[in-house]
Amino acid sequence: MTLITESEGSDVLRVRIEPWTPADLALLRRTNAPEMTHHLGGPETEEQLLARHARYLDLCGAGQMFRIVLGPEDTVVGSIGFWELNLRQETAHERADRSACETGWGVLPEFQGRGIAVAAAREVIAAAGAEGRYGSLHAFPSVDHAASNAVCRKAGFALVGERPFEYPKGRMMRSNEWRRDLAGEGER
Repeated sequence: MTLITESEGSDVLRVRIEPWTPADLALLRRTNAPEMTHHLGGPETEEQLLARHARYLDLCGAGQMFRIVLGPEDTVVGSIGFWELNLRQETAHERADRSACETGWGVLPEFQGRGIAVAAAREVIAAAGAEGRYGSLHAFPSVDHAASNAVCRKAGFALVGERPFEYPKGRMMRSNEWRRDLAGEGER
């Protein structure tokens, strides 16, 4: 999948997402840096990273992880994906739409601020819509993470409101819940 989009300047970005592979463990390690995990409770241990990588490789029809690639140089600049939404406290939207999925992303620091995360989020919206099994896509960035909240807004998500969210397991954080209807998204 490739999305060509205008960045905030005059440059044209060629952003595409490609399925996660075993070789992407190195990317996962790069996105585990303190500056990238500040709003998520900090870096994970090597054991936690290996478990996450295994989950990414084994989503088995319950979503898909991708690496974000910037071209034409084919530079891997981050990760994004979607997976089935599994929350203990359901929102009104989740009760009405049991087929919801969740998304999350990370763009390496040297590539941030160029519209790449927004372009990749639009690609994930299309990919989740193409699955045909999800009615909506949700994101839960920290209320303090201005950049991720801006990505949600620019990618066409609607702000549902603030809510407590457990991430990582055992750590509650204040998050904004964003929702994107997937009806018709797979038909692009």
